[in-house]
Amino acid sequence: MKKIIVSICVIGLLQSCIVSTATKVVTGVAKLGYKTVKGTVKGVSWAVSKAKGKIDEDRIDGTWKIVGVYKGDFEAFTNDPNPESSFESECVEGFDQIIFNSKKSKYKPVHCNTEKVSWEKYDFEFGKNPLTKEKENYLKINSSNYISIIDINNKTMILEGALMPKQAFSGGKLYLLEKIK
Repeated sequence: MKKIIVSICVIGLLQSCIVSTATKVVTGVAKLGYKTVKGTVKGVSWAVSKAKGKIDEDRIDGTWKIVGVYKGDFEAFTNDPNPESSFESECVEGFDQIIFNSKKSKYKPVHCNTEKVSWEKYDFEFGKNPLTKEKENYLKINSSNYISIIDINNKTMILEGALMPKQAFSGGKLYLLEKIK
């Protein structure tokens, strides 16, 4: 009889330890998840931390679809408890996109997949951005336009600066792009 009572007590004690440990793990994962991702736009997540160190220039190569625009800079974005994308595309068919050719250091923004736009030259640099005064990856377009590369991976890229004049006039400074090719 004593063995049965001791067994029941041991099982009850182990079960409470397992439940409390599982609760701590779930809570820790939830906190980590919140710090890593700030929100999503059509299933694409906004990153909240800047890339540390130099990014390989070949990573920007390809066709990128604009899926989100944040009205404000990266600093305001990180402090905003509920940032939402305010990007409303005017495209009835197609979408706004930017095509990068890193081998030739050229890019072209294409409105609604249809406009024929000429290629523009850019310089990919890592160092002190003259606009933000921070050491970061950035694109120098012409002699006065600097676009910061906040983060990039094989699916998404986040850029900060005057990328699209129409959005910049309404306050859009942070762009979420999704790679399509």
